Amino acid sequence: MLEYLMNGLLTIVTDPMNIIMLLAAIAIGYIGGAIPGVSGTMLVVIMLPVTYALEPEAAFILLTGIYAITAFSGAISAILLRTPGTPEAVVTTFDGYPMAQQGNPGRALGIAIFCSVVGGVFGTLCLIFITPALAQVALSFSSPEYFALAVMGLTVVASLSGKELTKGLIGVFFGLMISVIGMDPLTGTLRYTFGSTSLSSGINLIPVIIGLFALSEFLKKSKDSHVVQEAMTNVKTKIFEMEVFKKIKGTIARSNLIGVFIGILPGVGATTASMLSYSETVRWSKEEEKESYGKGNPKGIAASETANNAAAMGTLVPLLSLGIPGGATAAVLLGAFVLHGMQPGPMLFKTEPNLMYTIFAGLLLANIAMLLVSKPFIKIFKQVVNIPYYVLGPLVVVFCVIGTYTVRNNYIDILIMVVFAIIGYILEKYKFPLATIILGVVLGPLTESEFRRSIQMADGDFTIFLTRPISLILLIISALMLFYPSINDYFKKRKMAKANIQA
Repeated sequence: MLEYLMNGLLTIVTDPMNIIMLLAAIAIGYIGGAIPGVSGTMLVVIMLPVTYALEPEAAFILLTGIYAITAFSGAISAILLRTPGTPEAVVTTFDGYPMAQQGNPGRALGIAIFCSVVGGVFGTLCLIFITPALAQVALSFSSPEYFALAVMGLTVVASLSGKELTKGLIGVFFGLMISVIGMDPLTGTLRYTFGSTSLSSGINLIPVIIGLFALSEFLKKSKDSHVVQEAMTNVKTKIFEMEVFKKIKGTIARSNLIGVFIGILPGVGATTASMLSYSETVRWSKEEEKESYGKGNPKGIAASETANNAAAMGTLVPLLSLGIPGGATAAVLLGAFVLHGMQPGPMLFKTEPNLMYTIFAGLLLANIAMLLVSKPFIKIFKQVVNIPYYVLGPLVVVFCVIGTYTVRNNYIDILIMVVFAIIGYILEKYKFPLATIILGVVLGPLTESEFRRSIQMADGDFTIFLTRPISLILLIISALMLFYPSINDYFKKRKMAKANIQA
């Protein structure tokens, strides 16, 4: 493992293109993540077509590096402007902005930077050691197990949908329908092309992702008010203060463990990890200290930033080891693997070990780079944040159109992108979880092909999925993941009804 990791580091530092992509990831991640309205998912989506012409190592150094940096950079605007640049930084505003208002913006940013680096590095180390072990277990899988695994991936819809499970299931089925358009992978028969040769190879993943996420976001933001708050001046960032570290070291240790554990659970995500970590930090505090939360307590910043960065790395564990995306950005990264002709999962560690450990090495370097780059970037950010959205938005659209067209040089892809942008815009108005559609599109081919191969293996006997222990266990876990929220709500309502009767 250490040998592969060292080879991964050498792959990065000895190839100028890999170094350029790492630096680009840091710059894009900082700028995009810190500007409110430009999320990490959107940045990865916009840059996805760019990676089509790159070698896999350079491509994933760029995409995963952006993902790692945006897990932190949203905290900058959260602290200085009370406007989180990314969803992961929402909890950071609770204590970060009050501390900045009290005349300590540099201290608040320093705590955020230090804790983000610690959380990111800890999460990456867990990713390095846990992922190969899970992948090794999964190497014994055959078609029934892979089908059950794909079903388990699809049940992440329960987490991505929140309380709207029905909408999430509709989204998954819609994505599955999109995935079967084109040529049948086993028989070569054309399906649902309506006589169009442009659809014979199916609907490309890139225009679907860019339309649903990036372009629909532009349509939504173009109607909003974009009054940018004035950034604070004279911000002198203090990354490490021993006095503060002594207060927050216990919080950092606890938040690291919470973050990684929550991150590994498919579909839960870094935002939930930061919220849970914050609530646990308040719970573990002394009674006299609890009132200080929300008023500039350094432990509040430490809890949020440590957990969300550790969780961001943790979400890559199920993606890389089992091929199950842990969230919206992980689903886009899954699409990136498919775009480069690879299926993330156990076999990738066997066929492309150097690529996997190059990704790990890149994530380590990206997280460590926060210590070096944060101070100068914060000075630049105070100027960049004042760019109005009526300038930034059209630039996003231009990148979307260029990126979509250059993948296949097909104008039909631009039309598909626009159609899905309109679909995404309409669905988001009704609080529809768009990530569930991507789940269906990405996991659809794997689900269909492995299901059909399994049935062929068993001569048409559908019980093959129940007679093989691993596939049976995975399907049971899938059912529990899918219906647990509904069951939990049912028992909560019964408990509340009994309490009301007794009252």
